[in-house]
Amino acid sequence: MKAMKHRCPICGKESDSETNADFPFCSERCKLLDLGNWASEKYVISDPVFDESQFDDDTPPPPPDKNTDRTK
Repeated sequence: MKAMKHRCPICGKESDSETNADFPFCSERCKLLDLGNWASEKYVISDPVFDESQFDDDTPPPPPDKNTDRTK
């Protein structure tokens, strides 16, 4: 697999997937700071993935239509 280089999303330091076990973070510290941001709700997902009202009657959502062309 090809090595990936990326800037740490917390501090901006260069990180390499081949040499860094905490990739895409540069260190365990930055990884834990990111986890803390999620836990303290600093990061949020703005829109729900599903319309929750469709699950009010405990019926599962219908399966995706296999005939839909998703290449467009």
